[in-house]
Amino acid sequence: MAADAQVLFICTGNQCRSPLAERLATAWGKALLGHRSGELRIASAGMAASDGVAMDADSAAVLRALGGDPGGFTSRALTGELADGADLVLTMTREQRRAVLQRAPRAMRRTFTLREAADLLLHADTDGIAALPPRDRVRELAGRLNAGRAQRPSGADDDIEDPIGRPVEVHRQVGDAIAEALRPLAELLFADVPRTVPAISGTKLRVRSTVASA
Repeated sequence: MAADAQVLFICTGNQCRSPLAERLATAWGKALLGHRSGELRIASAGMAASDGVAMDADSAAVLRALGGDPGGFTSRALTGELADGADLVLTMTREQRRAVLQRAPRAMRRTFTLREAADLLLHADTDGIAALPPRDRVRELAGRLNAGRAQRPSGADDDIEDPIGRPVEVHRQVGDAIAEALRPLAELLFADVPRTVPAISGTKLRVRSTVASA
């Protein structure tokens, strides 16, 4: 990658959850920002990933049904440098969040689980973020989310399970969970004009809740 990722999604093997989040965020960015979506760099990696593995076939099918494109994706392992270079690190579980911070302690204030970030956003002061240039929004958002973290307990609901090797229905459920948590973050980061970010249940993004069979 030529430059550091501003938004970095993390899971275990970088074959199911984090590539789905990366490619779905990329698709939504193009839909909402058009050519300006390139101003935000989005990537993913895995805590225990092998480099160069294609996306899991079932998760790739779910991603397509949600509107994303898995084409050309290959996995890579997380390094401390990747985490240090990102403005916002979003993991799929609390354990992955802890593991990221073991490799990159300086990333503490900008590392969250995806569901944790979505929940913090519901109560965060987001005034002015959407008016910033897209490339500046991520760092500002991370700071606003971190400001509210001390008042929010972390629990098992912050985790999104690993679907690898499991029935396709689990992949669908995981895809829906990722899409639901990602929506409000995407609407803020990719807003083309200043506006209020709706709650998850009121999002204006069109995301199918029922995914076609793989």
